[in-house]
Amino acid sequence: MYSKLWLNYEAKENGAIVISEGFDTSKPVYINAVKELLNAGILSESTIRIVKACDESLGEEGYILSNENGDYIIKANTEKAVIYGSFRLINLLRCGEKLSVSKKEIPANPLRMLNHWDNMDGSIERGYSGSSFFFENNDVVINRRTEEYARFVASVGYNGIVINNVNVKQAACDLINDRFIDKVKALSELFDSYGVKLYLSLNYAAPIEDPAVASADPLDEKVIAWWEEKMKYIYSKIPGFAGFLVKADSEGRPGPFTYGRNQAEGANMLARAIKPYGGVIIWRCFVYNCRQDWRDLKTDRARAAYDYFHNLDGLFEENVVLQIKNGPMDFQVREPVTPLFGGMEKTNQMIEFQIAQEYTGQQRHICYLIPWFKEVLSFETYAKNAIGNGTTVKDIVSGRTYKRPMAGMCAVTNTGNDYNWTGHDLAAANLYGFGRLCFDPELSAEDIAKEWIALTFGSNEKVVNNILKMLMMSWPAYEKYNAPLGIGWMVAPHEHYGPDPDGYEYSMWGTYHKANHETIGLERNSTGTGYAGLYNEPWASCYEKVETTPDELMLFFHKMPYTHVLKSGKTIIQHIYDTHFEGAEDVEVMNSLWQELKGLVPEDSFERVNGRLEHQLYHSKEWRDVINSYFYRKTLIPDEKGRELY
Repeated sequence: MYSKLWLNYEAKENGAIVISEGFDTSKPVYINAVKELLNAGILSESTIRIVKACDESLGEEGYILSNENGDYIIKANTEKAVIYGSFRLINLLRCGEKLSVSKKEIPANPLRMLNHWDNMDGSIERGYSGSSFFFENNDVVINRRTEEYARFVASVGYNGIVINNVNVKQAACDLINDRFIDKVKALSELFDSYGVKLYLSLNYAAPIEDPAVASADPLDEKVIAWWEEKMKYIYSKIPGFAGFLVKADSEGRPGPFTYGRNQAEGANMLARAIKPYGGVIIWRCFVYNCRQDWRDLKTDRARAAYDYFHNLDGLFEENVVLQIKNGPMDFQVREPVTPLFGGMEKTNQMIEFQIAQEYTGQQRHICYLIPWFKEVLSFETYAKNAIGNGTTVKDIVSGRTYKRPMAGMCAVTNTGNDYNWTGHDLAAANLYGFGRLCFDPELSAEDIAKEWIALTFGSNEKVVNNILKMLMMSWPAYEKYNAPLGIGWMVAPHEHYGPDPDGYEYSMWGTYHKANHETIGLERNSTGTGYAGLYNEPWASCYEKVETTPDELMLFFHKMPYTHVLKSGKTIIQHIYDTHFEGAEDVEVMNSLWQELKGLVPEDSFERVNGRLEHQLYHSKEWRDVINSYFYRKTLIPDEKGRELY
């Protein structure tokens, strides 16, 4: 057995009546929607009418929910929208909503996806919740757990899922071949029955393994023909297959750069091959082997994605979507929004977040990420030549700004085969919350958290209030005891867990802080790497100058003396000391809030969270003492409050 996350109602026969008006009731997705309605105890004495809306404004995935004379009404244009509306109706009623007025909900983002980094041996790259439930012993797994997972992701509005690691190797290369294609088809049909499309990560260099081709040059006719034949084969087996996520030219893997080609040429070759079948190529904008010598102060990993893609704007096929990380580095707890958002007008774009807590506590620490994601999505890019309304990140990635046909949001997911799915019981708030945010980015982080708490732990006022406080203070707390002022990366190499101030300081990956006894930070203005100038105005001028750079990004953009006085009125060194002590104290508060819930939440969940909090309390103090001691030893500047440094 395993935890049911927020869908904790048990399936049972009841007296609910479902009346269908105008839908194909034989479609699996419709059958599953009705099954959910009948199994939800909260609707046990209700009549639910599912009505064909014929309303263009709803599109394919929107719905209207209402209560008319005691009957619950779900109006939608498609069977797919019915399952989203059914889950939403159930969850609203479980949260106490009376539906006294009709509720019209249309997803803001066309693509709302989860990326799994699961390997076929069962391991998960950057996974912190056990092993894969898709793969085991180099085989594909399809069982009750995979069906439950399809329910979970559909219940909050996700409509796409990539099941395998972006670094495709060994047995995973055969997911598109005879060896596994029938099982991939079965998975595709399972997820499709819940309104979720299946994608695979693709090995761009696959034709190299064929002796008759032995190349992955995107302009080679043999390579082009190989992929055309491969796409024909895949779609003959899986007509409903959605498409591929591709990571190329990164971490030593071959790609277009290997052959002197650009990223558009590589993506377009695959896009043309898959286009006849309605398939999509999602092309990941990673660092593309931006390695450097730590002595070099001009080459800058932060520039890589912009430099490689900005000048290719308008050259990508219409069925290519660029998947762009939220920041220019790698999911650090604080970094600026990438300038690619607002820097491309003619290319489909989607934003990539990470709800797997690779750099934010690895699901051993509580770190509710939705407030952070909200900040990123609300960032004003000042994009030029907008066609539609708005130029914030959320406007751009929804496709509204430039009327792009394919756009959206995705996240590297945080699930595994642990009993509670996410390693830490409270980490499920990120899985739930990101789905809700994809569907409606206007929702507040607080409201999303309250929904999740009520659905998972019930509506007891103390339970809701205490867990809400814990979640909302968790990301700021983690940032406080982590690396300061946007510098990032003071973490143990490889594992990415635990404090190691110089862990990446001499690395080829260019994640430097350049701390000496007088100064810290990397100059990224016009006298440094020039990264600040990649932004639209007024951000370029803002980040160019120390006086206008926000405190929280000061050391990302500038090399500063420890005695520099921030806008907060504190020197940099005192800010470091204060925040690291405060962060550990915040964890003590979170621990106290949880202790007050003993007997009010399920005992097994209480004990699991309690164990994680004990670890987080110890580990936050380790971060505090290591980072503070590092800077004290560098500077010999004491803490003005006289607290113990080592």
